[in-house]
Amino acid sequence: MKITIIIPTYNEAENLPRLIEALFALPLYNLNVLVVDDNSADGTGKIADDLTRTYPGRISVMHRAGKLGLGSAYIQGFLKLLAGDSDAIGQMDADFSHQPQKVSELAAALQDCDMALGSRYIAGGSLDENWPFWRKWLSGFGNFYARAILRLPIRDITGGFRLWRRETLSAMPLDQVRSNGYIFQVEMAYIAHKLGFTFKEVPIHFAERRWGQSKMSFKIQVEAALRVWALPGLYRGLKPPKK
Repeated sequence: MKITIIIPTYNEAENLPRLIEALFALPLYNLNVLVVDDNSADGTGKIADDLTRTYPGRISVMHRAGKLGLGSAYIQGFLKLLAGDSDAIGQMDADFSHQPQKVSELAAALQDCDMALGSRYIAGGSLDENWPFWRKWLSGFGNFYARAILRLPIRDITGGFRLWRRETLSAMPLDQVRSNGYIFQVEMAYIAHKLGFTFKEVPIHFAERRWGQSKMSFKIQVEAALRVWALPGLYRGLKPPKK
């Protein structure tokens, strides 16, 4: 199975080389990476280009004109990879909040489902032990809030560590997805559930980023809180395909 992991970047010069090295150390025969860089001021895009020469044939880079958002980075990455020969397409952060070694577990889980998700909120999953109580509460409440409104059985609906079957993404109306912050993860999970796709959650430890600054903002949180209410109306007519 050819797996390609999409890694959106904006000022991740310290993290990207370390992450790529960790991913390619995994015992996965055909693992590849697509870096989608939003014109990082710290030279992340150039570092990504340099890494294509260090790991020839395993890394590709998409350069974008500016900071265009997480959601659009993934959508453009999905479309690029769906035009290629990847059997599975993954998502992960560049900052080591997602443990690279868990990609192997997600790949194993994908053998029996349509999408595999790294989950902080099932048995064995956890959040960074150094997070203050209010931050842990906010993260847990955000998941509960979205799950309750959308009636989704996924425990970690806001998580961004995922692996999709090619066929799953191909069947989804990616051209309709407009979310551009972390609500993007919720919208994608909601669409997949509406279409009847199966999933499996893999427990992960969500760590604080090691280097660089967080991209989370109040604007992103407001977008998530408001847009979740719009999703049922936007996808009211979406139903599983007839067998």
